[in-house]
Amino acid sequence: MDLELKGKVALVTGAARDVGREIALTLAAEGAAVAVNYRSSGDEAEAVVKEITAKGGKAKAYAADVADLAAVQGMIGAVVRDFGGLNIVVNNAGLALRQRFTDTKPDDWKRQIDTCLYGAIHCCHAAAPHLEGGKNGRIVSVIGDSSRVGESGLAIVAAARAGVVALMKSLAREFGRSGTTANTVSLGLVETAHDRAWVEQNREKLTRLYPVRRLGQAEDVAPTVALLASPRSGWITGQTVSISGGFSMV
Repeated sequence: MDLELKGKVALVTGAARDVGREIALTLAAEGAAVAVNYRSSGDEAEAVVKEITAKGGKAKAYAADVADLAAVQGMIGAVVRDFGGLNIVVNNAGLALRQRFTDTKPDDWKRQIDTCLYGAIHCCHAAAPHLEGGKNGRIVSVIGDSSRVGESGLAIVAAARAGVVALMKSLAREFGRSGTTANTVSLGLVETAHDRAWVEQNREKLTRLYPVRRLGQAEDVAPTVALLASPRSGWITGQTVSISGGFSMV
């Protein structure tokens, strides 16, 4: 299926590694020009750009901390100047600190909420005029299933990203008349999770939680994101799509 992404410009936050990297590569393979956002992983981001351009695609890396509104505004402005517009925003950047709730401190709360919730707000707010102006903008936000079903040790990030679900539903209603859609993809545990040591220590127990009896791969996520980012998904908005190997079924 041709996703009709040729000529579209996509910003993927947190795109230097893992799921974000795979999303950026998939959008580029479908013909979109991709702005590869990173905060500190500059070498990895440039490697993604190089991989895309080596295959004839268009891409450029942009350093910006999504928790910083001014930095996001500057990045969006640069993307529009460099590529001539902006049609797609994928909110993928995140920060998850696995801690027992009573052991967390206000600084832990702020770091996760600033990145996961305010980061999505910042990107959507800065991009909105361009997305709505193009008449068929797309916003896709990536969260974890802990935000939908809860998870011990992830209370703060779960709360922050549950806010993203509400944000997407509200923007879906507000932006719908311009043809702009807003959706969420909610992930089970992907092999590239940041707390990899914890995953390896608990792999057998974790795998039993999934009916398909395996953890996710970045390649399991990107095709659905690409579909939701495409003109083909114009009648899908305000939805939360679980990509979780059956971990959650609600």
